[in-house]
Amino acid sequence: MSEQTTLRNVRLWDGTEDRGPVDLTFAPEGQDGVVVAIAPAADPSATEELAVIPGLIDTHVHLVGDAAGGSAGFLTWPLVTRPEERVLHGLAHAQRALAAGVTTVRDLSADDIQFSLRRGLDAGVVTGPRVLAHGMVSMTGGHGDLFTPAAVAARPPVADGPDACRALVRHWARAGADGIKIATSGGVLSVGDKAAWRNHTPEEIAAIVDEAHALAMPVAAHAHTAAGIDVALDHGVDSIEHATLLEEPQARRIVDAGLTVAPTLLINDRIAAGIGANAEQAEKAAELVERRDALLRAAADLGVDFVLGTDANGFHVRFGEQMDEVRAMARTFGWSAQRALEAATSRAARAIRRDDLGRIAEGGPADLLVVRGRPWERIEDLRPSAIVAVVARGRTAHGALGER
Repeated sequence: MSEQTTLRNVRLWDGTEDRGPVDLTFAPEGQDGVVVAIAPAADPSATEELAVIPGLIDTHVHLVGDAAGGSAGFLTWPLVTRPEERVLHGLAHAQRALAAGVTTVRDLSADDIQFSLRRGLDAGVVTGPRVLAHGMVSMTGGHGDLFTPAAVAARPPVADGPDACRALVRHWARAGADGIKIATSGGVLSVGDKAAWRNHTPEEIAAIVDEAHALAMPVAAHAHTAAGIDVALDHGVDSIEHATLLEEPQARRIVDAGLTVAPTLLINDRIAAGIGANAEQAEKAAELVERRDALLRAAADLGVDFVLGTDANGFHVRFGEQMDEVRAMARTFGWSAQRALEAATSRAARAIRRDDLGRIAEGGPADLLVVRGRPWERIEDLRPSAIVAVVARGRTAHGALGER
């Protein structure tokens, strides 16, 4: 095997536990890269200055948005920017996430732009994180549809009625989607929307989930309210996104079902504060976050498996701010540093059905961060400024390893 790199006498946290000082060898073998060997450090008496942790996984992002900081607003930019340009902005966002330690992202409102970007990354044409991409099935006037103003004729696809819902799931499967996104409540940034509004009928949701599962695609459900969460659980979705008003009965159902939840804390805090939001959006977010923290803390105490999901869009939450979200989760849920780091690594990997990611093990994928500090002991150490190098698919994608 060629191009092997060995990190000598580094402290290893492997995604679940502290392994102490090790010599770790990896190589860019195959599509994933590989961890070739992990052995006790040959010279354990030497001071371990650096540590190695798995690359972070953000289970909920939206890659395609303005990465140049232009004057167009969040909702306006997609309407005035050609698809060819949007691919480049999505790549810029992906690379910013990678430089900040995020080696895998899941885009939860994808189309041919994200599918094309993912294929280019997988082929090694460009450098960036792993990308998983879910196509959204929205109804006319639903959360997804309401991101496009009513007067705009060119709209993303929607589906009304069970047969149309099945057809749109099949469309996304043919296009190359890794999964499906639905909404079982309204949203915050969507224009004229209300969080409490129903999205789709039970028959439509049943058709979406059944068709997605028949095609081996997981379903992620956007749901802010307890009622929306109940609808998602009733129909057997695979993850819950936001869960802002999660109450005890729904929390217990989530625990029993073994599902993960991405709480997306920072984005709703910022919208509620009016950052990058109009008065309608800020009011909707404020109504949600007023009760959120106490409800989610109680759910965490009941055992709900919260994982890293930022809803980063480059506007309200920027790519590269994922570690800020992890620290916010630790504060909100009263977690230890290790539990918070698990939410961004090994537990997040389960949410995206890639249990081989989010861990560092012999024979496993070589996605890892070389950092200063001990973030599994002190969550304050989890900052981009502490990153020495980012290794993605067995290659140094950011920073430098030096002569090790």
